[in-house]
Amino acid sequence: MKKAKQKNTVNHDPSASSQLFELKHTAAATPKKAGTLQHSAWNEVEVESVNPLLERQLVVGNDVMLARILLRKGCLIPLHSHVNEQLSYILEGALKFSIAGREIVVRAGEVLTIPPNMPHKAEALEDTIDLDIFHPPRADWLNRTDQYLRSK
Repeated sequence: MKKAKQKNTVNHDPSASSQLFELKHTAAATPKKAGTLQHSAWNEVEVESVNPLLERQLVVGNDVMLARILLRKGCLIPLHSHVNEQLSYILEGALKFSIAGREIVVRAGEVLTIPPNMPHKAEALEDTIDLDIFHPPRADWLNRTDQYLRSK
């Protein structure tokens, strides 16, 4: 028996889209300061030289921070932890993380998720460009009290 081929169609009538999709709120909204719409180009964001092997750029929203981190081969990020959840996405190069009793090498195109308060350290195995996302934004980076990175 031959199955009938199903045809996928998309309705392009804007008035019909409200009938197809209904926006649902999944959590009660917490009153917060209104956010600011931002549009940034990395070549226009300040480059902070943290130490001779580490530079970073920050784009900060209300509840999240995106950091573009430039690490030269051999750069060591000492053991530390923070209350922020962290996603590290390697654009170029490779970082070797020591975390939870393991060594994990994260290479270009790979992402590491680090839960809040989990001690970790890292080493740049080669020149690396890393995008880190933090929730909430890192207060120690914003007020530049991150001495563990600056003591190189």
